[in-house]
Amino acid sequence: MARIVVEGPIGVGKTSLTHALAESLDAKTVLEVVEDNPFLARFYDDPERHSFSVQAFFLVSRFKQAQELNQGFLFERHVVSDYMFDKDWIFASLNLKGDEWALYEDLYLQLRPKLTPPDLTVYLRADIDLLLKRIAMRDRPFERSIDPAYLERLCTSYDAYFESHSGPLHVIEASSVDFVASRRDRDAVLADVLKLAKVA
Repeated sequence: MARIVVEGPIGVGKTSLTHALAESLDAKTVLEVVEDNPFLARFYDDPERHSFSVQAFFLVSRFKQAQELNQGFLFERHVVSDYMFDKDWIFASLNLKGDEWALYEDLYLQLRPKLTPPDLTVYLRADIDLLLKRIAMRDRPFERSIDPAYLERLCTSYDAYFESHSGPLHVIEASSVDFVASRRDRDAVLADVLKLAKVA
């Protein structure tokens, strides 16, 4: 059994690759809950005011989802997810300050040790122009006002996080492959990931 996580900044193609991997492995798919966050649209309109609410919601919902996954894992052959639990910490480190950051980090540090780490994390990187193009194409209302400068800082934070990542990691430059439109690219990416996850 293998747990594979696909991670990266907004619009990089996490969900598309997750579905492709899950189909290849006949695995359970676990997708992050985004649209259900009642604070997200308000956050993009007024980040300073709604940062803590949006991050606290994501932290709790992702922890609950991960716990449910742990309880049912014995009945699944493989699991592929389009986010890692630490994703929320990356976003919170950008969005929160002072006492709110201290409170959030304390909650995060209490919850994280209770979860099982993935067997492999796939990190998708891409340049800002590609991310903005893909975000515009999917046209989620709450993402229309996203600031390119914020996206730039997010990419930098992802890079910094994965520079010190201790678990099994595979980095893919999403700007140089098209695993959605190109069957050849998709097959090559899947072959690499499955081999590294030791399920090929």
